Order: sequence, then structure tokens, then C-alpha cells
Amino acid sequence: MLRIISLNLNGIRSATNKGLYAWLQKQNADLVCMQELKAQAPDMTPEMLKPEGYLGYFHYAEKKGYSGVGIYTRNKPDAVIVGLSQPDIDAEGRYLELQFGNLSVVSLYLPSGSSGEERQAVKFSVMARFYPHLESLKNSGREVVVCGDWNIAHKEADLKNWKGNKKNSGFLPEERAWMTRIFDELGWVDVYRKLHPDSTNESYTWWSSRGQAWAKNVGWRIDYQIATPGIAARALNSTVYKEQRFSDHAPLTVDYDAN
Repeated sequence: MLRIISLNLNGIRSATNKGLYAWLQKQNADLVCMQELKAQAPDMTPEMLKPEGYLGYFHYAEKKGYSGVGIYTRNKPDAVIVGLSQPDIDAEGRYLELQFGNLSVVSLYLPSGSSGEERQAVKFSVMARFYPHLESLKNSGREVVVCGDWNIAHKEADLKNWKGNKKNSGFLPEERAWMTRIFDELGWVDVYRKLHPDSTNESYTWWSSRGQAWAKNVGWRIDYQIATPGIAARALNSTVYKEQRFSDHAPLTVDYDAN
């Protein structure tokens, strides 16, 4: 079995203080894809860099206390790809890919556009340039799992208050249509949705800090594992862990048949 976890940390130092590593040691995960490190190399402790039983790989943002992605792995990868060779995107630390044989595992953090029109324009720009990369990954002949915070709820079932968010970043028609193209035109698979086609309120992975969203479960499903069809067909089960909170996101775990 291959167990992959995706988790937006909203700050690796904060998540560490909330018991992340004690929890991680009990998960028996092969790979842990992290987003929003909000740290740079000098901020990282030995435990953060290399937890017991794992090797750590990271793509830090240039701006302090901002963005950044990482992957913990039990096995040394054959190759490590840091960034997308797009200077403005890579300056924000948004893409890290580890290759193992014919398998690639990616930690992705797509921008949020919720702070205003300028950042929404950046988000659309990143989406436009990431689409051909997804196409080339899909056509590479490799099996690929892209884990991460996509900052988009794809369908009405993916957020509690969909009616009130139709004009808000994260649920804009253009964003949702872009994701539909990834699935319908490129042939990627939304693994959680494949395993839980009818799930609504159990599927949320993020809750706003406003208005008792967590207590009332007014959430969004914006964290995904999106995979090529071959490995997606080997997905056995998927869960969202909510018993402890390490950030404003919940960990998304998928178990794949490794054979």
C-alpha cells in the first residue's frame, strides 16, 4: 500500500506547536505533501527538515513568512524538481515534484485570489500557465499524483455556502470551469470524489476563521489529490482527518494499492 497525505500547514512552525509530528509518526504515511510552510531554510528545525523516518524536500518562497511547499518521504527519490521554471511563480515557492521510478508525487499550492483583484489576476495567470504543465505531465507516460491546496472548490457539493460564494474567489465560474477542463479534457481524476461521489459536509478540508465556520462546519473542499487514471484506479480509500487541528486546513489521506 502507498499512503499519501496532503496538508496545508498555514505555517510549519505553528503546526509543529500544535502536535503535527507526534500525529505524523502514527500515520504510517509514505509521503506527506505540505503547503504554506511560511518559513525559509534558517527557520527550520532538524525535526522539521527531517522527521524521524523521513527525508524532507522543500521549495521555499523568497518572501519571508509566506507560501512554500515541502514533501516528506520514506524513500529517497530518483529525482527532485523544484519549481515550474516560471520565475514569478517559483519566487512564491508553489511547486515541488519527487520522482520514484514511474511515479511522480507533487506538492502544489495554487495562489488565493481572495485578497483582491490584483491577486485574483495573479491566480488566473498561474492557472493559465499551469494547465499546459498538467497536460505535459498527463502525457508523459508517468503516473502522477498532484497533492495540494488548489484554492478552488470545484462543485456545489464542495462548499457549504455555495449560493453566497458564486462571485467570490475560490468558487468563480472561470475557476470551476478550469478544473472541469482538467478532469474532462485532460483526463485527470479527482481521487477523493472518485471514492466519495456523494459526500458533502464530510469532504470539507478548509474552514474560515470567521463566524464560527469550524464549529458550524461551514467549510470548503479546496485540498485535493488529483491523479493520472492508472494510479487513480488503484485508490482504495480516502479520509479527511478532523480529530485534531494543526491549521485551518485538515489533512487529506489517500491509500493506493502499490502493486
